[in-house]
Amino acid sequence: MTPAARLSAAIEILDDVLIGENAERVLTTWARGHRFAGSKDRAAIRDLVFDAIRCLRSYGWLGGAGEGRPSGRQVMIGALRAAGTDPDTLFCTDRFAPRPLTDEERAAAPDLDNAPQGVRLDCPDWLLSLYKETLGDTMEAVLSGMRQRSEVFLRVNAAKSTLGHALEHLANDGIEALPHPLSETALRVTKGARAVARSQAYLTGLVELQDAGSQAIIDALPLEDGMSVLDYCAGGGGKSLAMGAQAKLTLTAHDVDPARMQDIAARAGRAGLKITTARKAELASSYDLVLCDVPCSGSGAFSRSPQGKWALTSTRLAHLGAIQSDILDEVAPLVRPGGCLAYATCSLFEAENVGQVSAFLARNSDFFMEKQRLISPLEGGDGFFYAVLRRNA
Repeated sequence: MTPAARLSAAIEILDDVLIGENAERVLTTWARGHRFAGSKDRAAIRDLVFDAIRCLRSYGWLGGAGEGRPSGRQVMIGALRAAGTDPDTLFCTDRFAPRPLTDEERAAAPDLDNAPQGVRLDCPDWLLSLYKETLGDTMEAVLSGMRQRSEVFLRVNAAKSTLGHALEHLANDGIEALPHPLSETALRVTKGARAVARSQAYLTGLVELQDAGSQAIIDALPLEDGMSVLDYCAGGGGKSLAMGAQAKLTLTAHDVDPARMQDIAARAGRAGLKITTARKAELASSYDLVLCDVPCSGSGAFSRSPQGKWALTSTRLAHLGAIQSDILDEVAPLVRPGGCLAYATCSLFEAENVGQVSAFLARNSDFFMEKQRLISPLEGGDGFFYAVLRRNA
C-alpha cells in the first residue's frame, strides 16, 4: 500500500472509532476485510490510528475542526500538519488516496500555539483540574509526554536469568534494550520492540513484557520466602509472575472475571513458577500479603490506552471509586494480623489514590500506612500509585 492508501484506511477506521467503536476491534475487522494489506501496512495503519487517538484534539484543531468533534479526515489532515507535511502531497488524485483538499480545508490551518490548554495537551477539559491537583507544575510536561507513543519495557525474570544474560539473548534476535532506573529488573527496548513476542528470550521465560513502573510496585512489596500471597485483581497475572520471581511464595491469583486469568498457567510454566488460580469461594481465610491492582481510570497510562481518556466520564470515575472502595473492604479480612495489604492503580488522580487509601484507613483502624508513592510518567513508562498498608498484629 502507498502512504496515501494507508492514510485513506486510517481515515476510514477513525470515522468508526470517533462514533464510539473500539479501536482494536475496528482495526481487526478492517484487516480481515482487506487481506491484501501486508503486516507492514497493518502496523503502519495501526500507528496512524493510535497516534491520532492520542492527539485527537490537537490534530482536529489543526485539521480545521476547532473544539468540536472532528472527522477522521480532519484528524489526519491535522496529523500531517503537526508533522510538518503539506497535506496536499497525500490528499491527491492518486488511486486509493484521500480526495484532494478543498479550498476551505486548505485555508483552515489554525496555529496550535493559540489553542486552549486542553487542545494543546490533548486532554478533556474536565480532567485538567484532576491532573493539576496531583501533578502541580509538572502537569503540562506529563500530559505532553502522554501524547507520545509509550515505550516498551521488559522485566527480566530473576528466577531464570540475569540482566546481562537476558540482554545477550535478546540481542541474538535483533532486540536492543537498556536497563531502566525504576527497577533493577527493568529493560527499556530501544530497537526491535515488535519482535519481542517472537524472541527466544520471551518464549523461554527469560523476560516478560511489563512496564517499569509496574515493576517498581513489586519491588516495594515486603516479599519473603515462604509467604502466602494473594493477587486479588490478577487479570493476566503479570504482577503474580513478578512477585514469584522475587521470592519463593505460595501464590494465588484471583479475578472477578476468571476468563482474564486463562493465560496464567501457561505464562507461569514458561517462567518456571506455580500460580494457583481461584474463584472467590476458593480463597483461603488469610494471607501474608494481598495485592489489589484495582480497576481504575487508567489516567497514568493514557499514552498506552488512549481511547480511555476520551471515554472517561465523571459518572464512570465515581463508579470506579466505589468499586475500589468495595475491593479494599472485601480483602481487608483476608490479610492476617501483622500482614500487608498493597493497593495499586495506574491512575494519577488524587481521588483514586491517596484519597481512596485515606478513606479506607479511616474505616479500618486496625491498618496503618507503611509507605506510599506516586510514580510519575516523567520517571519513565506509565504513571502508577501504590500504598503498602500493614495490619496490626
